[in-house]
Amino acid sequence: MNPDSLIQSIAMMAIPVLFAITIHEAAHGYAARHFGDRTAEMLGRITLNPLKHIDPIGTIVIPLVIFLATSGNFMFGYAKPVPINTRNLKNPRSDMVWIALAGPVSNLVQAVLWAIVLGLLFAAGMYERFFIGMAQMGVMVNLVLAVLNLLPLPPLDGGRVAVGLLPYKPAVMLSRLEPFGFLIVLGLLLVGVLERFWLSPLVGALAAVILAPLHWLLG
Repeated sequence: MNPDSLIQSIAMMAIPVLFAITIHEAAHGYAARHFGDRTAEMLGRITLNPLKHIDPIGTIVIPLVIFLATSGNFMFGYAKPVPINTRNLKNPRSDMVWIALAGPVSNLVQAVLWAIVLGLLFAAGMYERFFIGMAQMGVMVNLVLAVLNLLPLPPLDGGRVAVGLLPYKPAVMLSRLEPFGFLIVLGLLLVGVLERFWLSPLVGALAAVILAPLHWLLG
C-alpha cells in the first residue's frame, strides 16, 4: 500500500472507529446504570465524548502499529473499560451478562446503520470513493469489534457473558484467565488462529446478512 492510499485508509477509518469504541463503551455504562450501578455515570463515562473512552496505547498506538504492520489488512485495539461495581447490581451474574452484551450489540446496530448509509449513498448516485470507503469501513470495523468482543475469553465481553452463564466451578476457572486474556488474544491473532476460525467466518456471515438488502437493491 503506497503512502497516499495508507493515509486515505486511516482517514476513512478514523470516524467509524471513534464512533464504534465510544458508543460501545457508553452502552456498557448505560446498561450498568439500568441494572443499578451508577459508577460509570458518576465518573462521567456515560458519554459520547470519545476523549473519555480513548486509551492512548490501546486505542491509538497498538491499532496504528498493527494496521501499518499488516499493510492495512487488520487492526486490533481497545478502549478504556467502563468501571462497573458489581456490588451495586441486584443480580450480579445475570446482570453482568446483559451489561457485557450491550457493547457488541451496539456495534451490530452501528454496522446496520453504516450499511444503510452505504445504501443511501448508492441510491443518491454519490460514488465518491472516500465516503463509500468510510461507510464500508463503518460496517466492517463494527462487525470485527462485535465479533472479537464476543470471544468467550475474559476480559472480553464474551468472556464475561460466559462467566455469567457457566456453572460456578467452570465460571471461576474461566475468570482466572482474565489477567492473561489480551495476551492470549494477541497470540491467537499473530498465529492466525483467531482470524481463521473465529473472525473471518463470523464477520463474513454477518456481513453477508447485513449487506444482502444492498446487494439485492444494486442487483
